[in-house]
Amino acid sequence: MVTPIRPSGAPVRRRQAFSLRQLTVSFGMVVIGVTGVGMTLKKAIEGASAHPGSALIVGVVVLGTTLAFVRWGRRRSDDRGAVGGAVPVDCGAGAVACPPEPALGAEDFARMDADEFEVAVARLCERDGCRDVQVVGGANDLGADVVAVAPDGRHVVLQCKRYGETNKVGSQDLQRFGGTCFAVHGAEVAAVVTTGEFTEPAVEYAGACGILCFDQRDLGDWAAGTGPAPWE
Repeated sequence: MVTPIRPSGAPVRRRQAFSLRQLTVSFGMVVIGVTGVGMTLKKAIEGASAHPGSALIVGVVVLGTTLAFVRWGRRRSDDRGAVGGAVPVDCGAGAVACPPEPALGAEDFARMDADEFEVAVARLCERDGCRDVQVVGGANDLGADVVAVAPDGRHVVLQCKRYGETNKVGSQDLQRFGGTCFAVHGAEVAAVVTTGEFTEPAVEYAGACGILCFDQRDLGDWAAGTGPAPWE
C-alpha cells in the first residue's frame, strides 16, 4: 500500500460525551425504583398470612411495575445510542455506502509539492489495479519515482515531474531517465508523468526510446478515468 495524501476511509467512531447530570438523574431513578419495590415486597410479605388474596394482587402490581421500569430503562439506553452513541463509519474494503473520493484535477496537482505528487501518481496506479506499488523517489532513485506491477504483470517505472506551466520537461530529462529506466530498473513500461508539458525534442527522444510522455492533459484524463493509464 502507498501512503495516502488524504485520510483514508478507516473505521471512525463517534463517542458520546460524558454527562454527570444525566448519570446522577439515572442513578437517582434506579435508587427510587429499587427502594419502592423493596418496601412494597416487605408489606406484601407481612400481610400475606392475614390477607392472601390482597398479597396476590400486590404481587402482580409489583411485577408489572418492575417490568415497566425495565422497559423504560431499555428505551432510554436505545435513545442515547441513537443520538450520540458509537456509530461506526466504514469506508474500507467492501464498503458500499461511502461515496468514492473525487478525482484529482489540475488544480489539485498544482497545489502539491514534488513528494506529494509522487504519492498521488502512486495512488492512481493502485486505484487502477497495479500491485506492489512503491514510491522510491529520492536522492539516489536513478530516475525512478514510482514502481509498480501492472494488472497484466508488466513492470512499470514512472518518473514524476512536478513542473509549472512555464517549465517544460526537456530532452535532457528524458535522456537521464532513458539511461536507467530499462537497463537499471528493468522497466517493461517506462513513462514520464508531469504536471506541465514536454518540449518537442523530449517527445522525439522518448518516441525513439519507447518512453511514454504523460503531460498535464494526459494526467488529468488518467486521474478523471476518462483516459488511459500509462500501461494501457
